[in-house]
Amino acid sequence: MTPDMKFRDPSDLATLDDFLDEEGIREEVTLRAVKSVIALQLQQAMKDQNLTRAAMAARMDTSRAQLNRVLDPDASNVTLDTLSRAARVLGHSLKVELV
Repeated sequence: MTPDMKFRDPSDLATLDDFLDEEGIREEVTLRAVKSVIALQLQQAMKDQNLTRAAMAARMDTSRAQLNRVLDPDASNVTLDTLSRAARVLGHSLKVELV
């Protein structure tokens, strides 16, 4: 363990959310997780429909590079409009809500 790392007793925190809040990273982690799930769902829908990336990009009227960002679970710089277009092409819709 490096000197700047601190050890925590797991019983000090009731939930993972408590830990993420304490670290100040809850929103970032949640957004990354949501983007990862959407990317994986889009990939699965493409697979189910036997749709190649080239065909998907053409149907979305976008580049393969842009589609690769949409399908990359770690890429966070994708707009809701682009995600929605990808979903529509696959016969789905994107649902975003405040909770």
